[in-house]
Amino acid sequence: MFLKCRLGPMTNEVTHNTDRKRFVLTVYGETAGFADYVTPSEDVRDFNHTVINPDFRGQGLSSPLVKAALDDTREAGLKAVASCSAVQHFVNKNPEYEDLIRR
Repeated sequence: MFLKCRLGPMTNEVTHNTDRKRFVLTVYGETAGFADYVTPSEDVRDFNHTVINPDFRGQGLSSPLVKAALDDTREAGLKAVASCSAVQHFVNKNPEYEDLIRR
């Protein structure tokens, strides 16, 4: 299954690669970053690693990546664990996602 979310210009998208348990951010056709997760139980995604590739850092791309990943998690009826500091930082700045986080 692949999820595509538009992040503004038609050149940015987030896809969900369920086989690799990874959300991938593509900008101008290049992989700009990813958010990996593990599933410690059927109803939880533990986001444990988020990376923005060096050429794309400093452009505010981690927020739309994490937002798309958490939005998909919510739509799937799952909870999330924010093991990754980027995900935790996003949730701290966006309290509307707090209910999604399992402590």
